[in-house]
Amino acid sequence: MTTETSRLRRGGGRAARKAARSEDAEQINPCPPGQSGGQYKPLSDSDIERIYQTALKILDEIGMADVPDVLLQKALSKGANINELGRLSFSQTFVEDIIDGAAKSFMFYGRDPKYDFEVGGDKVYFGTGGAAVQTLDMDNGLYRPSTLEDLYDFARLVDTLTNVSWFTRCCVATDVPDNRDLDINTAYALLKGTQKPVGTSFFIGEHVHPVVEMFDMVAGGEGKFSQRPFCKSHISPIISPLKYGEDAVDVTLASIEHNMPINAIIAAQSGATAPATLAGMLAQTTAETLAALIMVNLFKPGYPMIFSNWPFVIDLRTGSFCGGGGEISIMNAASGQIGNWLGLPTGVASSMADAKAVDAQMGVEKAIAALSAGLAGSNMIYESSGMMASLLGASFEAFVLDDEMLSHVYRTIRGVEVNEETLGFEAIKEAVTGPGHFLGGMHTMDAMQRDYFYPQLADRDPPVTWAEQGANDIWLVAKQKAKTILDTHHPQYIDIETDKRIRQTFNILL
Repeated sequence: MTTETSRLRRGGGRAARKAARSEDAEQINPCPPGQSGGQYKPLSDSDIERIYQTALKILDEIGMADVPDVLLQKALSKGANINELGRLSFSQTFVEDIIDGAAKSFMFYGRDPKYDFEVGGDKVYFGTGGAAVQTLDMDNGLYRPSTLEDLYDFARLVDTLTNVSWFTRCCVATDVPDNRDLDINTAYALLKGTQKPVGTSFFIGEHVHPVVEMFDMVAGGEGKFSQRPFCKSHISPIISPLKYGEDAVDVTLASIEHNMPINAIIAAQSGATAPATLAGMLAQTTAETLAALIMVNLFKPGYPMIFSNWPFVIDLRTGSFCGGGGEISIMNAASGQIGNWLGLPTGVASSMADAKAVDAQMGVEKAIAALSAGLAGSNMIYESSGMMASLLGASFEAFVLDDEMLSHVYRTIRGVEVNEETLGFEAIKEAVTGPGHFLGGMHTMDAMQRDYFYPQLADRDPPVTWAEQGANDIWLVAKQKAKTILDTHHPQYIDIETDKRIRQTFNILL
């Protein structure tokens, strides 16, 4: 064989392998959502036990204030008490009976069944959250008030992102002043933009019924939504420290009436509405999330509820909220670990960058938080995509970058599979006694797609190639991809006749 023939054959083999890789890229995902977490344990078992026992002591000896009458009467009738502080208190036995009877998992449905997934166990999924009032404008790179059109655009963008398993409205349509119109139009934007599972919030319980009426129209008739509820209700049932919120109880009762899963979010802030110490923060917020679990299960035992303890951090020098950093990352990871220890469907928050621009600060803050929460094994990780400026802003570019980041996170969670095939004894023997390398071997080819993720946005080219192609930074690359998606992806998820009926019934502004 001549040198030239050998060179061409090697080159042809490389080209063939590259072509095969491109052909298979859409078929094989080495890091899909739903990986098994729990590898990272920031708390020891004894740590968790002490935090849990302190939480029980808080619920018994300190108790809850501002209890709406409907909840107070229900709790007292089931064995709760008014303690010496005049607050509603729950004994350890009372709390543990509630935990024993609570839902340990539930199915979260998409309008398209391919997006269904089970919440519970050790499976990890990333999705969105937030209530940003500003959007990072892709044209001028500055923040402006978020609009209903932005919300719809975010929904259809997320519709294309593999690693964002559900879409909870990430921004508030500040151009819709009426609260009822806002709740209805928010839900409509979700329906119009994606068939993934969705989530939304309600100002008052009375707004749940018309939104479900609209959901029924899309689902095919009265009562159809409750058979496969594809939307969850976000509530903030506790006003920290240790007070119930009346509106949240009303929304809870309305949600239960329509079989809408509940995400009960506790969002205390360290040093402001909860202790500054991490352990004290976790003790109080665990107690508060248990108080939310009690509220829901008193009205309907075993009802699907996400145990969403989101410990938030403030900069104690200024009092401003901090979405990024080591403290918030480790506390949310620990929160997920506690929820898993209790055996409940868990939710935490991550990736809420303080950065305003799509820059290195954003990448560092998001990656630390997402990886910590994912490895800790929380079932539903909120705020994981698109959130910027300490939750004040949302970014289209950040969404597409976060989606790629989450592939790396899922790959890390997946870990190392050790078996006869992956140990590669025969492949090592073949390489040593044969060509002296592993390039092009079947063992390498099999591992190429199965075990490795190849980013589309991150640049792995040599510096000279990067320079020849314009020396673009990642912000520009992400902006181009986001704009391409929004220019080309216009799904028709509501048929014309149904859309007409919705618009005749409700004041749809989109």
